[in-house]
Amino acid sequence: MSLVLSAILLASAAQCTPEHAAMGHCKMPAAAKPKSAKPKPAARPTPAAKAPARPAERSAPPSRATAPVDPSCPPEHAAMGHCTPKASAPAAQQAAPPAAAAPAAAAASDPDCPPEHAAMGHCTSKAVAPAAAPAAMATGGTALPAGNAPAPAAPEANYADRVWGRDGMAPARATLRSEHGGMSFSQLMLNLAEVQFRDGRDGYRWDGEFWYGGDINRLTIKSEGEGTFREDAEGEVQALYSRAVGPYFNLQAGVRQDFRRGPDRTYATVGFEGLAPYWFDVEGALFLSDRGDVLGRLEGYYDQRMTQRLVLQPRVELNLSAQDVPSSNIGSGVTDAEAGLRLRYEIRREFAPYVGVSWERRFGDTARYSRAAGEGTGGFSLVAGIRAWF
Repeated sequence: MSLVLSAILLASAAQCTPEHAAMGHCKMPAAAKPKSAKPKPAARPTPAAKAPARPAERSAPPSRATAPVDPSCPPEHAAMGHCTPKASAPAAQQAAPPAAAAPAAAAASDPDCPPEHAAMGHCTSKAVAPAAAPAAMATGGTALPAGNAPAPAAPEANYADRVWGRDGMAPARATLRSEHGGMSFSQLMLNLAEVQFRDGRDGYRWDGEFWYGGDINRLTIKSEGEGTFREDAEGEVQALYSRAVGPYFNLQAGVRQDFRRGPDRTYATVGFEGLAPYWFDVEGALFLSDRGDVLGRLEGYYDQRMTQRLVLQPRVELNLSAQDVPSSNIGSGVTDAEAGLRLRYEIRREFAPYVGVSWERRFGDTARYSRAAGEGTGGFSLVAGIRAWF
């Protein structure tokens, strides 16, 4: 009979594994004790010998079966490895003094991180964070003290290198950069395209440039000039290589070709253009002609936005010469200057008509050459034109 009972118990135990029993799906049967394990009556201790052992039995620690269940870590979660019940902590921790248990009580009172969420790793209680944690966290990232150490290298997404290798991924990275900011662009800007109304000498003027290239290297074509309705126009064209030397400035070098009533001149050109602090657009250039003449130019303007569409633009241009050039009616020093104030209305950002006033003056020997040729030395004029870019 005992053999049959043992076989039945083994079969039922095989159907209820410890994992299922821990999750409450079944109940493990108690193992049958062998007959040999029963104490013999002759070996029973006497009442006198048994009495001293009762206090020891009463002071024995409770077994696991009678240990309280941790509400933050149910048995089924503990069996699956999601948490560790506090009841299974070492006895030394259970016997800790009340002062040591105070942080745990404070952690349980954190409303942002209940104990059951903290036990499963979903959050971290602020109350259990060590007091030295803020100081330790302040030693990295943007909390580092000021210094002159070089900036760390920017992170690079190199996960594909583990499969294809760095050399194999280099063409793909080059294509990615080219298609996301490394492409070539172009722009045609007409900063001035206007009619000038003067006393008996109405005329016109233009100033613009075209560029093609990327953020670093560009080909730039500039042109400016003026004329009257009864005479031929005078002006210039520049073909320049432009290279960015910073976020706001470009260095330029190339050639300039003049066309005028007198002899034509060709110049080697070097200059700069960019955006100065406080949003001033500035340009400067030096010109060396094929006859050895040295000229210079500085100009700048500022767009003062009065409304979203109404913009006031003051503009200044100054021309200089290192020597007299009688064939071009140019004297040494400051040859001429122009200052203007134009108010434009941006129908679109790319198209804006404007009106304004312009003042021009020739100085020194340049003014003397102009008088000798029967020309004026400058004055005021009303202007109306269009500023556009494509």
